[in-house]
Amino acid sequence: MADIQDYNSTPKYETFSYLPAMSPEKMRRQIAYIVSQGWNPGIEHVEPTRAFNYYWYMWKLPMFGEQSVDTIISELEACHRAHPNHHVRLIGYDNYSQSQGSSFVVFRGR
Repeated sequence: MADIQDYNSTPKYETFSYLPAMSPEKMRRQIAYIVSQGWNPGIEHVEPTRAFNYYWYMWKLPMFGEQSVDTIISELEACHRAHPNHHVRLIGYDNYSQSQGSSFVVFRGR
């Protein structure tokens, strides 16, 4: 029973919030999956107190057609440096279904 997390103990923001923290390699694989699906990566950020609101701030425009995982990671890190106390998440926009194919928090604010 020790492995079961209490829902109220830690705020949950996205699907991966219920799992242990991702290692850099696992994060890289998730980003590679977004790219392999042909989804357009987009980065958003928000203050922790507003994390449950519907709208987060967009960091630049979505990276339409970006194929480089390293470029996406460098933009995530640039957003985190510019807003160190904000949550930063990566979204994979699916052009076909016109929705988010994937979304997860990469950096948690304080």
